[in-house]
Amino acid sequence: MSNTNARRLAISYTPMMEYGKAWELQKEAVQAIDSGEKPERLILLQHPPTYTIGSQNHPEHLLLNSDQLKEQGITLFEIDRGGDITYHGPGQLVGYPLLRIGEDGKVNLHGYLRDLEQVIINYLASYGIVGDRKPEYTGVWVGDEKICAIGIKFNKSKYRKGFVTSHGFAFNISAGMSEKGFQGIIPCGIAQYGVTSLEECSGKSLDIEKVASELVPYFLNQFTYEEIIGEA
Repeated sequence: MSNTNARRLAISYTPMMEYGKAWELQKEAVQAIDSGEKPERLILLQHPPTYTIGSQNHPEHLLLNSDQLKEQGITLFEIDRGGDITYHGPGQLVGYPLLRIGEDGKVNLHGYLRDLEQVIINYLASYGIVGDRKPEYTGVWVGDEKICAIGIKFNKSKYRKGFVTSHGFAFNISAGMSEKGFQGIIPCGIAQYGVTSLEECSGKSLDIEKVASELVPYFLNQFTYEEIIGEA
């Protein structure tokens, strides 16, 4: 029997979704969640090759011109999340948590970032991999290589105290991602460190949808959701 007082989270996984469509989906969902029409939501998916530039807006960290982007089939979006430039592409699990936070008037925005990082750190530990933080940067690292980038937006609520979150994390799963789209940028504006993937760190061949399924309990536990419901 369902517990009507349980914290409920709608979770969906889509094998591939064009970035612009996913961005519009987030905007619509944020409004519906804020108004109470829809439950909080975790969107898990993959994107075709895409660069996104966040609010730090350093176009010089994009190393390709428009012709080269077209030739390589990579789309470019300037978006409203925090952070610098990053790459999304096949073999990367992207998560967009659309959550209400700070409704009690106690908003710990940095704490939310640390919680997202902890989800990935705890999941990596299940593979015997030590994920860590670098104090000066956001995201999760294995040694000096970033395995998960994080960039978020806090959308101020129109109906209550606090915010609804959007954007989220990009978790590199498939080996060889560093030889693909990451070569065309200075990822997150950090030139001195590289990127890695779960396959490279674990030595295993992995299915993205399976990873998404495995990651969900770690997310529910970190954010204390008790019940999963179908796609919102």
